[in-house]
Amino acid sequence: MPQSFHLVILGGDGIGPEVCDQSVRLLEIMQPHLDGVEFQLDRHSVGVGEYQRSGEALPQSAYDACLASDAVLLGAMGLPNVRYPNGKEIAPQLDLRERLQLYGGVRPIRLYHEADTPLKGHGPGEIDFVLVRESTEGLFYGRDAIADLEADEATNLLRITRSASERVCRLAFETARRRDGKKTVTLIDKANVLSSMVYFRHVFDEVAKEFLDIKAEHVYVDAAALFLVRRPQDFDVMVTENMFGDILSDLAAGLVGGMGMAPSGDIGDDAAVFQPSHGSAPDIAGQSIANPIAMHLSTAMMLEWLDHPETRRAADALNAAIADVLSDPTQRTADMGGNLSTVEITDKIAERLSKRLQGETTAV
Repeated sequence: MPQSFHLVILGGDGIGPEVCDQSVRLLEIMQPHLDGVEFQLDRHSVGVGEYQRSGEALPQSAYDACLASDAVLLGAMGLPNVRYPNGKEIAPQLDLRERLQLYGGVRPIRLYHEADTPLKGHGPGEIDFVLVRESTEGLFYGRDAIADLEADEATNLLRITRSASERVCRLAFETARRRDGKKTVTLIDKANVLSSMVYFRHVFDEVAKEFLDIKAEHVYVDAAALFLVRRPQDFDVMVTENMFGDILSDLAAGLVGGMGMAPSGDIGDDAAVFQPSHGSAPDIAGQSIANPIAMHLSTAMMLEWLDHPETRRAADALNAAIADVLSDPTQRTADMGGNLSTVEITDKIAERLSKRLQGETTAV
């Protein structure tokens, strides 16, 4: 009897449904080629549209489905002009991270063609690292605080706990151990100024003793921003606090072609959500010009995380199909100077994906 994976699909807002639908199409294309695996796709409405309809951006039924799922595939969410009464942006993806304890924001960064980077002298695969962002606390811990706009000051709490720091650091070291990389984990902190970062570094160093086969090092966050531009090829796995990770992951995406090339997985002990790192881009919604690559790469991350031989094979085939297409710098959507639509570039990936899953590994 085939193993059934319950996958919850949350389409999102803006371009979210457009790119998410294309990744679902790839899942449907690969399904007949997988032996002993079937996908049960369970769609739910969340985000701004759902908030406007029902008053809830993350209905209980959708959350319960996520809780019971094997994995969640999530399209970009939020629209900047639709906010809660307290002025904050509607972001159910943050609620999912906190409620499901998705503590590890895993952000792979890979260069597919030298034409995609603003840096000189870097070819395919020469920029290849993973940023692991602690996603449940840090400076985001105080995001529910409401500022008194008539007061003389406003503050937010930066929270670093031992338990959260230990688990995200272990995830970073385990990621480095699995990768075919430099076997190095770099802690990004601000321990020369903030006592919370001194504590974070202390916990990191304790966890590092459990992974003697992996090199551990420290870099201050401001220096890390410089080094990412000057020598990104030196990094393997980076681990950092929530806000620092939020900022550096955008910078890192810019090194390889932009947010449309930046996948992510929010990983917990018992659940995982996979989504592109980019926003909902309402200015281009409905035009079929959105770049779906980050969504497709996130789908590959999900398939690998499911950890079945056939889903891992599917992940490898999808990653290879994407790399095949992107090896030709003319095969790009408008955000990267090309003229392919969201559907057209997915068509090219789908063609190569099908051939690879059928055992034809020669690029089309």
